[in-house]
Amino acid sequence: MTSRKELANAIRALSMDAVQKAKSGHPGAPMGMADIAEVLWRDYLNHNPSNPKWADRDRFILSNGHGSMLLYSLLHLTGYNLPIEELKNFRQLHSKTPGHPEYGYTDGVETTTGPLGQGIANAVGMAIAERTLAAQFNRPGHEIVDHHTYVFMGDGCMMEGISHEVCSLAGTMRLGKLMAFYDDNGISIDGHVEGWFSDDTAKRFEAYGWHVVRGVDGHDGDALKAAIDDARAVTDKPSLLMCKTVIGFGSPNKAGSHEAHGAPLGEAEVAATRVQLGWNYPAFEIPRDIYAQWDAKEAGAAKESAWNDKFVAYQQAFPALAAEFIRRAEGRLPADWRAKSQAYIEKLQANPANIASRKASQNALDAFGPDLPELLGGSADLAPSNLTMWAKSVSLGDDQAGNYIHYGVREFGMTAIANGIAVHGGFVPYTATFLMFVEYARNAARMAALMKIRSIYVYTHDSIGLGEDGPTHQPVEQLASLRLTPNMRTWRPCDQVESAVAWQQAVEHATGPSTLVFSRQNLAQQTRSARQLADIARGGYVLKQCDGQPELLIIATGSEVALAVSAWETLSAEGRRVRVVSLPSPEVFDLQDAAYREAVLPKAVSARLAIEAGIADYWYKYVGLNGAIVGMTSFGESAPAEELFALFGFTAENVLDKARTLLA
Repeated sequence: MTSRKELANAIRALSMDAVQKAKSGHPGAPMGMADIAEVLWRDYLNHNPSNPKWADRDRFILSNGHGSMLLYSLLHLTGYNLPIEELKNFRQLHSKTPGHPEYGYTDGVETTTGPLGQGIANAVGMAIAERTLAAQFNRPGHEIVDHHTYVFMGDGCMMEGISHEVCSLAGTMRLGKLMAFYDDNGISIDGHVEGWFSDDTAKRFEAYGWHVVRGVDGHDGDALKAAIDDARAVTDKPSLLMCKTVIGFGSPNKAGSHEAHGAPLGEAEVAATRVQLGWNYPAFEIPRDIYAQWDAKEAGAAKESAWNDKFVAYQQAFPALAAEFIRRAEGRLPADWRAKSQAYIEKLQANPANIASRKASQNALDAFGPDLPELLGGSADLAPSNLTMWAKSVSLGDDQAGNYIHYGVREFGMTAIANGIAVHGGFVPYTATFLMFVEYARNAARMAALMKIRSIYVYTHDSIGLGEDGPTHQPVEQLASLRLTPNMRTWRPCDQVESAVAWQQAVEHATGPSTLVFSRQNLAQQTRSARQLADIARGGYVLKQCDGQPELLIIATGSEVALAVSAWETLSAEGRRVRVVSLPSPEVFDLQDAAYREAVLPKAVSARLAIEAGIADYWYKYVGLNGAIVGMTSFGESAPAEELFALFGFTAENVLDKARTLLA
C-alpha cells in the first residue's frame, strides 16, 4: 500500500513540474499543503468527480488561490475532467488551468480565488447557504442538505482586512460546518512575515467565537486526522486548524524560504527535489497504483447514489418540497414569475405615486418576495435607510430558515459572502449599502462580474441628493465605474415603475450581477404608453416624443428625468422638436439591436444633452464631443439637497439654457 507521503508527493511533483514548464506560478503552497490536502480529500471530502454539481457535495475552496496547482493536482488525481495535458498547459491561453482557479472554467472549481481573503469570505457564504437551505428543506428523518465547507487559507488571507470582517460574522452566526485550514508557514512574497504580521491568530479567532485547534503538524497524517475529527465534533462553531507547514516542502535548497513562494524552483532544484522526495518518475508521470488510490470516482458515485436514494424517499414524503428544492438547485425561476411580476408593473403604472425609488424598491420586494423564496437579502447596517427588509423578512439570527442577513458594517465582506451564497446555489442573494460605499465592496462586486453570477446589489442615496451628510457620503464617480465593469448591469430608475422593472430584470439576469441604484428623495412618476412600459426592460426608451425628426435629444436617468421632461414641456410649447430618452440602464440599452438603438437615438440628430447627477465624462459616449452634459465635475458639498442641486446646475433653468444653446 502506498504511503500517505508518497500520495502527497504526487501533488508536489505535479505542482512543481507544471510551474516549471509554465515558467511562472507558485509552487510553495501546493508543496507545503500537500499532506493536508491528501488527508482531507481522501478521508473526509464528500464529492463525485463524475458529477461536480451534485447538490449535496462538500465544498472546497482554495482561498490562497495563487497555489492553484494544488487544486488542479487534486482534481486531476481524483478523476475530474482535467487530463494531464491540461496540467502541462498550466497558465496558457484557453487552458482549464489558469493562473488562479476560475469559476466556470474547470470542473470542481467552486469559486474564483486569487484576491486574497475573498475565498474565505465565499466559504462563509457557502456555509450560510448550506445551513439556511437545510433549515428550509430538511425534515425529521429526511436530511437532504448536509454537507461541509472546507477552505484552505494562508498568511495573505489572514492579513487582508476582509478576513476580519467575514470570520467575525461567521463566529457570530456559529457556522458549525465551516472548517478553515490555516497554512501557517510564516512566509510571504517579501520574506518571513514576523516583521509585518505578528498577530496571535489563535486568540483572534477564539475571540471571534471559533473553535481553534492549535499546533497541528501539517506534515503528519495522524495529527491532521485527529485535528479534523476534533473540529468535526464541534457543531456549534466554525473551526480553524492551525497547521504548521514548510513552504516548498521537499525542496532541499528553497523549502522554508520566500524563494519557493512565487517563482519556479528551477530545473536543478526540481531535480534535487525529486531526489529528496524519492520521487523517481519523469515530469508529469504518475504511477498507476498512485492514480488508483487517489481515484474518487467509484466512491463518489456511491456517495451520490446513497444521497439519491434519500432524495427519492424525501420526494415520496414531501413531493412539493422536493420539486421546489430541484427548481431552486437548478436556478430556475417560478413558472408564473414573469406573468406576476409584469402584472405588478402594469398595476404601478396605472396607479401613480411620487415616492423615493428606495421606497419603490421595498414595495417591489413586498410584491415579488412571496413568489421568490430563494431571495436571501441583507444590508450593511443600513436596513432602515436602504429599505431592504420587506414585510416577510425574517432574520437568520432569529430563525435559521429565514431570508435576511444583518451583515453589520462589513460592505466588502457582505458582498463577497453573497458571492459564496450565489455560487453555492439555491438562493438569489441581494445586498445593500449607500452607493458611495460600493468603494468598500468594489473588488467583490468585480469578482461577481468576473464569475458571471447572479447577485443583486442595492445601492441607495444615489447622488448629491443625499444632502447634508456631505461629499464623504455623496457618490459622484461610482455610477460610471460600475457601468464600465464588464458583465455588470446597472439600473438607475426614474420612478416607481422603472424601479420595479429594474428588480424584475435583475432577478431574471442569471449570467452576471445587477446593480440597482435608488434615490433618497421622492421622484415624480412619468406617464407611459403600453409600448413605453414594455421598452423599459430594454434599458432605454423614448419617454417623450415630438412630431417628425427631433432637433434635440435629451437623455437622462433617475431623478434627473423629471428635469428633462420639464425642459421638453417648455421647449415643445415654444414649437421646438425635442425628444426625451430615459436611459435607466445604458449597458442593457447597448445590448439591443442596432435598429432599436437607432430608433431611440438617431445618429442624424447631433444636438444632444445628457443630464445625470454623476460624473459628466461618462456621457460623452452618448452625446459626442459636440453635445452638452449637465453633470458633476467635482465632489459635492454639505448642504440641503435642493441647495446642492441648484449649486451644481441641476435646475430647470440651467437645463433649458443648455438646450437652447444646442438648438441655436
